Amino acid sequence: MLRDFTKKILREHDIRLRKKSGQSQIIDEEVLERLVEPGKLSQEDTILEIGPGIGNLTDLLIQRAGRVIAIENDERLVKVLDERFSDVENLEVIQGDALEVDFPDFDKIISNLPFSISSEITFKILRQDFKLGVLMYQREFAQRMTASSGSSDYGRLSVNVFYRAKVEEVGEVPSSAFIPQPEVNSTILKLELREPPFKVDDEGLFSRVLRAAFQHRRQKVRNALIHSFKVMFPGSSLPKAQQREFVDEHLPTKFADSRPADLSPEDFGEITNILTELGHELQD
Repeated sequence: MLRDFTKKILREHDIRLRKKSGQSQIIDEEVLERLVEPGKLSQEDTILEIGPGIGNLTDLLIQRAGRVIAIENDERLVKVLDERFSDVENLEVIQGDALEVDFPDFDKIISNLPFSISSEITFKILRQDFKLGVLMYQREFAQRMTASSGSSDYGRLSVNVFYRAKVEEVGEVPSSAFIPQPEVNSTILKLELREPPFKVDDEGLFSRVLRAAFQHRRQKVRNALIHSFKVMFPGSSLPKAQQREFVDEHLPTKFADSRPADLSPEDFGEITNILTELGHELQD
C-alpha cells in the first residue's frame, strides 16, 4: 500500500514532515489518478510539479509525460527524490523555493501544492504561459478561487483567476488521503488559460486596483480606493485631499457606493480603464 510505502520512506530517511508548511503527501492511489487523468498527458508534454515531496505523484507523471520538472524546497526530500528516481531520464529535480525560482518552459502543471504558499504560488502560476493545470488546494482556498461576486469568498484572487483562466472543479479529496493528515478536505481544480473575457488597458493597474479595493472589503469602493490610493498609484505625489477629490471626480457613482465584493470582474476592468489614462498623468 502507498500509505505503508510512504511511511517506510520517511522512516528510513528520518524525515518528519512539516504540517504547517503544507508538506502533506498523497497516500491514496485513486486520488493520484484523479489528479493526473484530467491532464491528458502525452509523451509530447513537459510537466511542472511544485512540491513533489517524496515523489508519489512524480512517479505517475514520469510514466505518462515526456518530461517532468519538479521543484522542491526541502533538501531532505530532494535527496529522497534523487535516490528514488536515480535511473529516471525524463525527470529533472530543482531544489529551491518555487516562489523565487524562475520557472522553466512547460506545457502543463500538475501539483499537490504546498498549502502554506497557495496564494502566492497561484498568482505566480497565472502569470505563466501554459496549456493546462490540475492543482490540489485546501477546500476553503479553492472556494475563494471559484467564488462569484456577492459571495463572502469572493476577492482579489477570484477576480484574477476569472480574468486569466477557465476553472473546473474536478472533485473533493478527504483529508484521510494525506500524511500528515490536514484538518480540512482538499479540492482538485482544473485550470485552462484563456483570452481575457474583457479588455483591460493596464494589467498592472488592474492588479493594483483589486489589491486596493479588497484591502478594505467592508468599506464602499470609493473609500477603499481613497484609503489605498498609493497602492494604485505608488509614484504619485498627490496630497491626501486631492487623492480624495481625484477618486470622487472620476469614479462612477454606480461603483463608488458599492462594496468591493458586490462588483463583478468586468466592473473592476471598467474602473481600471477609467483610471488608466488618468493614472499616467499622475505618474508623469
